[in-house]
Amino acid sequence: MTKRNYYPPEFKSKVVIEVLQEASTVNEIAAKYGISPVVISRWKSEFLERAAEVFKKGPSEAEKELEQKNQRVADLERKVGQLTYEVDWLKKKSEQIVGPNWEKKFR
Repeated sequence: MTKRNYYPPEFKSKVVIEVLQEASTVNEIAAKYGISPVVISRWKSEFLERAAEVFKKGPSEAEKELEQKNQRVADLERKVGQLTYEVDWLKKKSEQIVGPNWEKKFR
């Protein structure tokens, strides 16, 4: 079983830009970096498909998703705070009604 190679996005963009400059062929660039020409062609097509996203106005899909997750976390934190407050209030009231050692009496 072979281990998959991981290439950071910066490296991929560097290679794709070099391919787009057409200073040398894809096969030469592939040999230079030790990568398959098929992989480089896949990176190039993905790069060109997503190039329009750079110039879009407004938040991207990833930013929208991140904002939704942050909103959900904030809502959950508010709910935890509210429930903590209610539990503390109930403990205080139960001590006032039943007495200070109420937990031992009901266990």
